[in-house]
Amino acid sequence: MIRYNLQFFAKEGQGGEKTEPATQKKLEDARKEGQVAKSREIANGLGLLALFLILRFWVGNMGNQLMEIFPGFYDRIPELVTFWNGMMPQTDTAFLFRRMLIQLLLIVAPVLLVGFAVAFLSDVVQVKWKPTLKPLMPKFSKLNPISGFKKIFSVNALVELIKSIAKILLIGFVCYNYLQDKWVILLNLYDISLMQGLNLAAEVVIDLGIRISAIYMVIALADLIYQRVKFKNDMKMTKQEIKEEYKQQEGDPQIKGQIRQKMREASRRRMMQELPQADVVITNPTHYAVAVKYDPQVADAPLVTAKGEGYLAQKIKDVARENHVEIVENKPLARMLYANVDIGQAIPPELYQAVAEVLAFVYHLQGKV
Repeated sequence: MIRYNLQFFAKEGQGGEKTEPATQKKLEDARKEGQVAKSREIANGLGLLALFLILRFWVGNMGNQLMEIFPGFYDRIPELVTFWNGMMPQTDTAFLFRRMLIQLLLIVAPVLLVGFAVAFLSDVVQVKWKPTLKPLMPKFSKLNPISGFKKIFSVNALVELIKSIAKILLIGFVCYNYLQDKWVILLNLYDISLMQGLNLAAEVVIDLGIRISAIYMVIALADLIYQRVKFKNDMKMTKQEIKEEYKQQEGDPQIKGQIRQKMREASRRRMMQELPQADVVITNPTHYAVAVKYDPQVADAPLVTAKGEGYLAQKIKDVARENHVEIVENKPLARMLYANVDIGQAIPPELYQAVAEVLAFVYHLQGKV
């Protein structure tokens, strides 16, 4: 005989296969850990598209500003050389270069800012704004070679490979389809002026970039759908995990049941202790029993001090007999009081007349009226 553990055949996790949708708590915990259904391709695609679109409208202005920088830079060199008698100090050279770099940064700053804003907004739109630093914290589990080996040959790695191949093929097709009509123009660049050649090259690059970005967005949208489906499946839980989470949040149901049982027992003991002070017990006659007490100094209307059905009703009647509390049979009134009035509450106005008649009968038996 060979012993075996069926748990080894369970799918990922204690409690069997993960078939249940993730609870809100698990999704919130995953969000705190930085686990979200997000596609990096969306940010990359939108960033590329925004870059080439702003270049379409800004490249002319950028070119003019760049053409103004270099003459101004080189015109200062003869002045400095003449001022220093044929020598140019290193400090002046560094100053000129710093000034030129600052001007270059100011020229390209709009492009960089738009790219950053688009990438930031694409992430916010996908997963909303809730920053966390936990993904940046080092985890020794990531250094496990076995886990790394599994990731290399995982379904996700295969999807990433297919996605990379698709990007290469689609981008290659777009480039070939666009450039096959431009080769003649590009080969004749030597026949035109420098500025015309630069303008033509910039126009070709920008048009091609916009087309590539549009195709890239198609891949990005498909990747976003895949990432959301994958995240939903990864977050699924087993029935056992849901039970354990419920216990952590709400407490063990067995313990809560025991606590409720103890509270009911304590409430019954108090009820039985107060039962001897009741004026009357109204019964049905075997199913229900309701004890009523009227004290004008405590309340304006009679109060229900005890009630029960079945075994508890019989116990109430036994205690009432032991303490010489009158027992009156009134089936409709007993049902109404049991169903509509809780212990310690006053009877409703619509039952005043019926309860008053019972109390008058009891008081007459006891010689109080």
